[in-house]
Amino acid sequence: MSYTKFAAALVRANPGNVRNVRISPGRCRSTVASTKSKEETHQQIDGCSVVEAEPMELISQGTHVKKTLLNKISIDFDNTQEAYRSKGNIELLRSLLVFKLCTIDVLVDKNKELMDLTKKVFGQWMFEKIMKLTFYGQFVAGEDHNSIKPLIRKNQAFGVGAVLDYSVEEDLTQEEAEKKEMDSCVSEAEKESPGADHREKKYQAHRQFGDRRGGVTSARTYFYADESKCDNQMETFINCIKASGGASTDGFSAIKMTALGRPQFLLQFSEVLVKWRQFFKVLSAQQGKSDMKVLEQKLELEQLKESLIEMGVGAKDDIDNWITGEKLGVSGTLDLLDWNSLINDTTAISKLLMVPNLETGHLEPLMKTFTAEEESQMKRMLQRVDVLAKHAVENGVRLMVDAEQTYFQPAISRLALEMQRKFNREKPIIFNTYQCYLKDAYDNVTVDVELSRREGWYFGAKLVRGAYMYQERDRAKEIGYEDPINPDYEATNRMYHKCLEYVLEEIDHSRKANVMVATHNEDTVNYTLEKMNEMGLSPAENKIYFGQLLGMCDQISFPLGQAGFPVYKYVPYGPVNEVMPYLSRRAQENRGFMKGSQRERSLLWTELKRRVLAGQIVYKPVY
Repeated sequence: MSYTKFAAALVRANPGNVRNVRISPGRCRSTVASTKSKEETHQQIDGCSVVEAEPMELISQGTHVKKTLLNKISIDFDNTQEAYRSKGNIELLRSLLVFKLCTIDVLVDKNKELMDLTKKVFGQWMFEKIMKLTFYGQFVAGEDHNSIKPLIRKNQAFGVGAVLDYSVEEDLTQEEAEKKEMDSCVSEAEKESPGADHREKKYQAHRQFGDRRGGVTSARTYFYADESKCDNQMETFINCIKASGGASTDGFSAIKMTALGRPQFLLQFSEVLVKWRQFFKVLSAQQGKSDMKVLEQKLELEQLKESLIEMGVGAKDDIDNWITGEKLGVSGTLDLLDWNSLINDTTAISKLLMVPNLETGHLEPLMKTFTAEEESQMKRMLQRVDVLAKHAVENGVRLMVDAEQTYFQPAISRLALEMQRKFNREKPIIFNTYQCYLKDAYDNVTVDVELSRREGWYFGAKLVRGAYMYQERDRAKEIGYEDPINPDYEATNRMYHKCLEYVLEEIDHSRKANVMVATHNEDTVNYTLEKMNEMGLSPAENKIYFGQLLGMCDQISFPLGQAGFPVYKYVPYGPVNEVMPYLSRRAQENRGFMKGSQRERSLLWTELKRRVLAGQIVYKPVY
């Protein structure tokens, strides 16, 4: 029984009203070759240069080789008129004020205390007014799905879409967060007999890292309370999906798996997946193939069977049935994707998450016992994920599954992958997030792309650098496992570009892959544009998207949008009091960002000066 069937059996939900959408032919390139002179191709908008299109020749990869004239597109990110066309002068001044405040250490370090003091001194009404004139107005779109519509429509008019994110968070103390984490990540069996199941330390809860907010400035955190709260959070995500569908076309909505169920399941399932992959590496080493790239490691079937019998995994007939039952090994070899499909039966909850013991070679249950309630909680988490995906399809919204800590991520990625296999058959609905500061990011991307290629569904990825670096490093060092993070920022940049180039090549090859380049780094955006030019990938095909946070890096988002590229702002919304934790993180994140670079403030000043000199003292966006 495949994992997809297993999940479906757990969910037992109606298939829903899935809308059929016609997809344009796979190899089509939608671009227009310019017949103008170079001087004429210098496009002008209100006297300000935006896009320069330079003719270039590319060779198509069709059956018959022929030359095609394409436009080479470059974006001027110094063009302040284009970057801030959607902003009035008051909004520019607010940005300058907020960004300046973010560079003052005492204000950032004590931001929560200062906000509480402001509320006490001025009262709730005046506090909300002050916040909406400053931090809230800069980084949050509004209080509910109705109040955010004007901002979304304005941004759309200037070529920028939205990824909606309801950013309400619990304001817990560290002690409260630690208690909730330990209660929700430790099973009843572990509480009764600590250490009896020989779990890996990485995939166990540790009180000193129980508050997962520590060292994290760019991602919100959910803590499990009970199943009722998970149901409420699912309803919140559903409302967000509906708001995204109602506010825009082809919008995105973001979800987090830790909001949808008990994290104990994510820890356990992650450990199962990692142990099976480690087992594959051991078997590859036995066959002398450990130095090959991950997808080039192919286990010889007969040799594999002999090894499994010698290790005591099972009798010959059992192993033959195991492999042939999944219709694998027809070519005489098994690769990692074939191997991953073998664990489908053993990851069923009824089999208690079986894993290989590398010392004995036997398959053993990860946990000796599960309570009926724990098994029920796992089933309900899968049901909630399925419900959200169906709502995304019904509302014409794409669903972005956010990445989380590495001890949760294997399970999160696998669940996102199963959603893609089910819902991405006709077009990309589900997008998984890949954190490129991880050493194994490229292997993860290539394996998932290859699976999509074999099974014929649309691969969807969001590439980010990552949000949990300091926490991940501290945890690995303290608990005693290998640091999963690349050694330095440059290594992460190389990894990001390597993953990005691989997905772009897949888009060029099949037109069935899709990627969001989620970054505030201009160099990475320019790198993407260069690769698109080299491969002849047109922005009109809507395969490559760009993403930035609301209130940050408008000099990237809006010129891209005006030039016809699909670009999106991550748009948080929620009541003022309930998004305070989010605003606190934005202040902390912007402190490092603004201290490290004066570029955005410099561009804002440049545009204000230009408007004053041009007599635009009162500037109102026209759209």
